[in-house]
Order: sequence, then structure tokens, then C-alpha cells
Amino acid sequence: MDLASLHALEIRILRVYENNASAEQSDAQLQKGAGIGEGQVRRAVEWLISKHLLEVTGENTRATVSLTEVGRDFATKGATPETALLTRASAERVGIQDLQADARFDRGAWGSAFGGLKKDGIIDLDKGAVVIVDADRASFFIDRLMPEFFDKFSDTGIEIDNFPGDVVQYIEANARKRGGGRAPVRLDERTERVYCLTEEGRRVLVEVVKANLTGDEVSRLTPEMIQKGTWQGASFRRYDLSIKPPRVLIGKHHPYRAYLDNVRRRLMALGFEELKGSLVETEFWNMDALFMPQFHAARNIHDAYYITEPTQSRAAEEPHFSRVAEAHQNGGDTGSRGWRYEFNPEQSRRLILRSQGTALSARALASEPNIPGKYFALARCFRPDDVDATHAADFFQAEGIVLGEEINFRSLLGLLKLFALEIAQAEDVRYVPDYFPFTEPSVELQAKHPVLGWIELGGAGLFRPELTRPLGVDVPVIAWGLGVDRMAMVALGINDIRDLFSTDLDLVRNTR
Repeated sequence: MDLASLHALEIRILRVYENNASAEQSDAQLQKGAGIGEGQVRRAVEWLISKHLLEVTGENTRATVSLTEVGRDFATKGATPETALLTRASAERVGIQDLQADARFDRGAWGSAFGGLKKDGIIDLDKGAVVIVDADRASFFIDRLMPEFFDKFSDTGIEIDNFPGDVVQYIEANARKRGGGRAPVRLDERTERVYCLTEEGRRVLVEVVKANLTGDEVSRLTPEMIQKGTWQGASFRRYDLSIKPPRVLIGKHHPYRAYLDNVRRRLMALGFEELKGSLVETEFWNMDALFMPQFHAARNIHDAYYITEPTQSRAAEEPHFSRVAEAHQNGGDTGSRGWRYEFNPEQSRRLILRSQGTALSARALASEPNIPGKYFALARCFRPDDVDATHAADFFQAEGIVLGEEINFRSLLGLLKLFALEIAQAEDVRYVPDYFPFTEPSVELQAKHPVLGWIELGGAGLFRPELTRPLGVDVPVIAWGLGVDRMAMVALGINDIRDLFSTDLDLVRNTR
């Protein structure tokens, strides 16, 4: 091999093996030994592997658990809402209103804890009081959760293998919660590889050491070096005229902008009409009209951005307001019992940044839509999530509804598969049962990302009569809200949702 073809980063990686050419080195060891950054190690290693100078001898995937801001707050208070609820219920008769009067947690946190424990069959209501029906599972929260999990954390993460099985189940269940802003724990997986030199790599290393190449050789003679005379003592890289010249960069659309335009064209080609609306929405259209109760955890300040000036809309929107309020209180004419609580019209008028594109679907249903009809929106939404590889504080949602006499749940599954295969360009998709206050049945669409594994693309379902009838629609309506950003990650081969808005020009230019 011509040593002139080796990049300076490759030379630095090879020199890490100088003292023991047959040793195995991990990503972290190579980074420390070469004195270069993580990204530089990754690039140099791939170059050396492609030249058959380095080979992978092992991989180790580590799952690390850490506390979010919410989890650290629980650790400081010495209790989670579930722990506090079950502890009080085991000692005295206590109702939901009594719990919500406890200022340790806000109303949304108490409501979420009660709903989750009731759904899991750990508690129930008896004449307005919370009663424990599964003492064994309740004891996990009361006696073991804090000392065996939360009390173990400092500022660093802990490998998941250090926890017992039922604590692992708690971690996995809570780390998967939709809306990272509510989740007390974060679960991160990291794959670290181990490498060794091939026989050819060891031979090249001998030549590199013999030629006294260090990776610090100068590859470009600058005017400053000539002026100061520093070129005289410098070691220069030899020019290799066989290396391909730099590619010519031409103008192109931003890959994510082009992807959004393509999604819009495809949906319109399928006969869908596009919906548009304001980014600022009322709680009425964003939540009430979707049959989300006013005590729902999604109305927590940690799960929506509230407008400070003005704080409320001017007036309630009739006639839909009264019919929606009645559906919440007693079901109205829908055949349901509703949520059975006193509807608060002032809360309904509060202004927020739109947290879900389904608000546009609700407005469409209330505007005498075509029957049969197909509608979609590429809605920009906002939620105060913890930003990570699959979550962002603002995101685009592909929202859509189809309504008509012949529409059913099978129609929805067919559309979801079409979207996943054609728009997300996913090779593997699956449906997972889910729950939303406004759909029944409900389903979550997942696609397999080549690096991140199975990721949620969004939720879907058949709108409940408590939603459609107060808005004047009496035919079946299927609906979905898919995360366009995550679909773009699969389609564009991106491993981090933040890269969709990256300022790295090389990344933008090389994304297909």
C-alpha cells in the first residue's frame, strides 16, 4: 500500500496499536489513544475497515438508565405520584379530590397516576374512595420503588442490568411513554465496537512506524507558513495524484423540505383535501372537541405550551361548544355516560400552541365536510418534550381523516400500511394496540429503523361518537396522526431527529 493514500486520522488510529499490534481496542480506547474526537474515530475506522486494515471483533450494546428532570423531582420529594397515592390509600379512605389537594404533585400528575394504576388493576374506586385491589403489586410502589430505584441515582446513568426484573419492567414502561416531558426515566442504548488489526493492517503499521508518520504531517502550505518560515521544520504529506478531486457542489432543495413537499403531493394525488389552521389554538379545539377530559394529564403545563398574552379566546364557539360540554358531562345524545364531571367553560377558552394536528380534523368535522370525504394536514405541533434522537419540542404531524358510510377499521389499517411503505419507505411495519381518549379502537403504527430499531410513527383509530356527533357528523370517521419527522428519519436514512434541522452542510448535502 502507498502510505501517501493514508489519511492523517487513519495514521493516528494505526499508531494506537504500535505497542501491541495484536491487541483489541474499543471505540473509547481508540479515541483516547489517538487524541481525536468521537466522530473522527468513527470516520477513520470505517476508512480502515474498507481498506481491510482493521476488522470488527466484537460489539457490546449497553442500555443505560438515567433520571429526567421529572424523575429527579420525584427523587427529591422521596415519592412518585403512584407511591404517594398508594401509601395514602393503604392508610386511610381517600378520594381523587383529596389527592389533588396535596400540593406535592399537580392535578395532572395525580390524575395520570390514578388512571395508570386503575388501568393496571392495582386500584379501583369504592363509593368515591380509592381502594387497593392488588396488594402485591401495590407493595412494589410503596416499599421498594424508591429505595431500589430512585435512591440509587447520582449525576450519572446506571446500566439497566443492575436492577431487578420488576424494576426493569417499570423502567421500560415509563421510558416508552409518549411525550418525554412526563417520563421520569430515560433509557439510552449505545453500541460500542471492538477492533483489531488485520494481517495487512499489522504490515502497514510497521511501514508507518518505519517512515515515522505520526498523522501530524502538514497537508497544505499556507501563506502564513511561508511568511514565518515555519515550513522549513515541518513534515509534509506526499501528494497522491491518483486521489479523486473534490466533488463539485450544486444547489439543491433542503432534503427535509423536499420530503415534506413530496408527502403533500402524494396525499393530494390520492384525492385528499388539505387542511390548514393557526399555530395558536384553544383548548376547546385542541382537547375538548376531541373528547379529552379536562383532568387529562396532557393538559399539564409540562405537556403543552400555554400562551401568556392573551391567555384566553374571546368567547365560546357555539353551537358546538354546548354540545361538546354536554358530551363530556353526561354523554349528551351519543349513548355514552360521558366523563361525568363538571365541565369548565373558562378552561376551554385557554390559548395554547397546537399540540396535535387532530385539532384541525375537529375543526374540519364541525365545518360540514364532504361525505364521503378525505382530508389531511401537515401540521406543525409543539410539546415540551425532552429532546433526544426521536423527540423534539416542535414537530410536523401528518394528520388525516376519512369519513363515509362504508369506512371501517380495516380501511384505516390499509391506509396506515400504505403510508408506512410509500411515504416513510419503511421495509418492516407493525401495528400495536394503543389508547387515546378520542378513538376506539386505537392503534399505534411502528416502523423498523435500521439503527434505532422499532420506532413509533404515530397513533390512529376510529373516532368515537362522543367526538363526531357533537360536531354534527353521524358517519364513521377514521383518523391518524403520524410523526412526519420520524417518517423522514426512516425515508432519508437519518439516525437522529435533530439532524433534520442540522447546520452541518456536509450532512445536508449528503442526505438523499
